[in-house]
Amino acid sequence: MQNTLTLDLVWWISMVELPALAGLFWINWRTRRDMEDAVSDGAHDSDTGLAFLRESLSAYKLEVAQSYVSMPYLKEVERRLTSHLVRIENKLGSGKGDAS
Repeated sequence: MQNTLTLDLVWWISMVELPALAGLFWINWRTRRDMEDAVSDGAHDSDTGLAFLRESLSAYKLEVAQSYVSMPYLKEVERRLTSHLVRIENKLGSGKGDAS
C-alpha cells in the first residue's frame, strides 16, 4: 500500500503539479513582458505628445507675438529704448572727456 501511495504521489506531481507550475510561470513571464512593452509604448507616446505640445505652444506664442502687439505700442517702446540708449551714449561720451 505504501508503494502505491508513493507511486500515486509521484504521478500526481509529475503529471499535474509540474505542468500547472510551468503554466503559472509562463503566464507570469508573459504578463511581465506585456507590461514592459506597454510601459515602453506609453513612455514613447508621452514623449511624442510632449514634443507636439511644446511645438504647438511655441507656434501659438509666435502667433500671439505677431498678431496681438499693436504697432503704436511697438513704436513707443522703440522710441523709449532709443532715448535711453542715446542718454547712455551721452553719459559714456561725457565720461571719456573728463578722464583725459
